[in-house]
Amino acid sequence: MAAAVNLLAGRTLYSDFWFDKPPLFAYLYTLWGADPGVSLRIAGAVYVTLCAWLMARVAGHWRAGALLAFFLIFEVPSAAMVLGPDLLTLAPVLAAALLRDRPVAAGAMIAVAFHFNVKAAVFLVLVSSWQGWISFAVLAAPVLLWPGYYQQVIQWGSVYARDTFVEAPWTMGSYKTGAWLGFHAALVIAALRAKWDRWMLLWLAAALVCVVGGLRFFPRYYFHLLPPLCLAASQGWPALGRFQWAAAALLVIPFVRYLPSYWRVERSGDLAMFRDAQTAAATLTGSGGTILTWGYRPEIDAMARLPGGTPFLESQPLTCVFADRHLVSKQTNGEDAACASRRVSLTRYRPTFIVDGLGRYNPELAIARYPDLAQWMRQYKVVALTQGTIIYRIQDEVARIR
Repeated sequence: MAAAVNLLAGRTLYSDFWFDKPPLFAYLYTLWGADPGVSLRIAGAVYVTLCAWLMARVAGHWRAGALLAFFLIFEVPSAAMVLGPDLLTLAPVLAAALLRDRPVAAGAMIAVAFHFNVKAAVFLVLVSSWQGWISFAVLAAPVLLWPGYYQQVIQWGSVYARDTFVEAPWTMGSYKTGAWLGFHAALVIAALRAKWDRWMLLWLAAALVCVVGGLRFFPRYYFHLLPPLCLAASQGWPALGRFQWAAAALLVIPFVRYLPSYWRVERSGDLAMFRDAQTAAATLTGSGGTILTWGYRPEIDAMARLPGGTPFLESQPLTCVFADRHLVSKQTNGEDAACASRRVSLTRYRPTFIVDGLGRYNPELAIARYPDLAQWMRQYKVVALTQGTIIYRIQDEVARIR
């Protein structure tokens, strides 16, 4: 949404501002004006319905679509609360599976998925001929010529993938995958009774690559496993015979686990940060001007509706500390020289507001702590504080409004 706000303000991805995800992810949110409210909820419901319909078409039975819809509702909060790259990969990959007898169209669908999430390229294993691979290349490769795309999406993404914060990733991954399979026991038991052909196994293998990639094993990565397992479960369900009721009873596990959380959401730590972002955004709303948000707090940009005043919407490319750790750590990703160079380039810009959404959580990464930004920061004065943000405004602007 933060990127979409900038697109709607006439700025260009990768050249006017840093964006480390493929372009369709940002452009999708412009369809409803980057609105974080009811429009997004409707878009999410429509999207999950589309995925369920495609799943049912691929499997040839409504059961597969119902299983996919069920687990996208009662799985993890990010399945119900955000249209992110991993979730957005599902529909075009399902479309490719549906069109597997038309390889050119299937390759085109994988290209669409690639423009949401570069990991989607692994699903080319579902495309059965070289015509589909050519179709994918024709539609996917031109984006590599977009100025800034390769550096921000491919190179930066590669740095992220090889720099996990997890100390024993394979141990944790085994534990999380085992827990995920237990949570989805209804799918697993039915899938074990299915007749897995080579195509289904390739789909499952590609999904596992997406789960393992980056060695972080975030819950959203497991979305990729749902379609092949729902397909197999739909096929294996009748083979359970009189024990179908027992498999169906296992659906109580995710239902009981996540249904109450929709009423307890006010206790969420993530929501506490969101409430803080609402307070910070309310301070800025209607003020005009431009913004630099320090830290990874894009919700502030989205709710304040202010375009960026620098080439950076957040601080990761400036600090080299990834958002998966920067609230508690100052461990960099090893690209320190490049980040220092980008901080020097930052000083050529004069955004109206700087919102430090990181320094109150991790003071060592506060924007005021960087010596190479000290002179530049003298232009700014603190005008507001919230529990989690420090809001600066450029001093000549403060003087002018007085």
